[in-house]
Amino acid sequence: MTDARLRHGRASLALSFFAQGVAFALLVTRIPAIQDRYGISDGLLPAFLAAVPILAGVGSVVTERLVKRVAPSVVLRWSQPVVLLGLLGVGAGSQLWQVAVALGAFGLAVGALDASMNMLGVSLQRAYGRSIMLGFHAAYSLGGIAGASLAWVGAHWDLSLLVSYLPVVAVLLPVALVASRWYADGERGEEAAERAAGERQSGAFKLLLPLCLVMTFAYIGDSTVSNWSAKYLQDVLGSSEELATLPYNAYMVTTLLGRAVGDLGVRRFGAVAVVRCGSVLAAAGFGVVAVAPGPRVGMLGFTMLGLGLCVIVPQTFAAAGRMFPGASDGAVARLNVFNYVGFLIGSPLVGALGDVWSYRGAMIVPMVLVLVTLVYARSFGTETARYGVGHERPRVVDVGRGGNEV
Repeated sequence: MTDARLRHGRASLALSFFAQGVAFALLVTRIPAIQDRYGISDGLLPAFLAAVPILAGVGSVVTERLVKRVAPSVVLRWSQPVVLLGLLGVGAGSQLWQVAVALGAFGLAVGALDASMNMLGVSLQRAYGRSIMLGFHAAYSLGGIAGASLAWVGAHWDLSLLVSYLPVVAVLLPVALVASRWYADGERGEEAAERAAGERQSGAFKLLLPLCLVMTFAYIGDSTVSNWSAKYLQDVLGSSEELATLPYNAYMVTTLLGRAVGDLGVRRFGAVAVVRCGSVLAAAGFGVVAVAPGPRVGMLGFTMLGLGLCVIVPQTFAAAGRMFPGASDGAVARLNVFNYVGFLIGSPLVGALGDVWSYRGAMIVPMVLVLVTLVYARSFGTETARYGVGHERPRVVDVGRGGNEV
């Protein structure tokens, strides 16, 4: 794999992460408009919202089997257009069955997209020989900020969903298709041989289980912020409606900043240290939110959460790649399912605890779960596994067991 192919593969994959961030943000931030357009009742809305991550989990499982026959780049090349067209379908329909079909296609494609993107990210990081995974997720965060901003423009100017979505899809779809020419896969022959050997090892999935739990806990924390931060600031801490919109924006910005510099931290201090620091900071953020006397302190807590949680998910995928170097595609696909498990659990869990107990008390639960990550920190590699100059080969292609200097 040449230097040029690595650079082009990295840039094209970052663009894919960015496009996915834009598309997902445009969907979730316009849920009230989607509900109004299709007349979805409050009782039916949770079923629609739950269907997307459930189908995404199915898509991730299917992708695990699919990449045994085709390269992850092929799955990504065709799943990303389906995601974008699914988003456009949500904006273009007028009847309930139409939005159901569009959301179904969106969910299945998102599962395949998330899994294949992270497969390519893991293999590229291994090829680079240094930590670059957080940078891809930083591109996703940047896309999320851009998508949320575009959604605000659409809501502010009272634009229809179709008018809001069509220009974005018209730009991102051809750009993503052109960029897909430069996706860089790992060496398929050796990967397939080692995957077959890995599948014969009984108990291999048990080694991945700690990372699956960490992924679940991280997304419980993330979904708590995305679903409850505005309500918590307004109803519990007494903020204005306008101020209540700021915590999630602050969370997204600090997530972007943390991921933008996170790879440097991994190279300098190692993945274990970075994950431990992120877990402690995220838990402290939940603690600050739980005891905050007013809105400003509450916003400080949500800001801390962004800086802490942002490093955990990318490093969990990277750790799966290191744990199963010859079967990283399958490991990433399995791990990706627990992204959606955490998303499904987090919001209902906090809501139920808030109703029967208190929302301050409910914040303690994700705080404790994030702290449990410390128990599994060793699963992220040895203290000296840093993917950085002076600790690992800085410019080495190392896909599977093979390694050829570039």
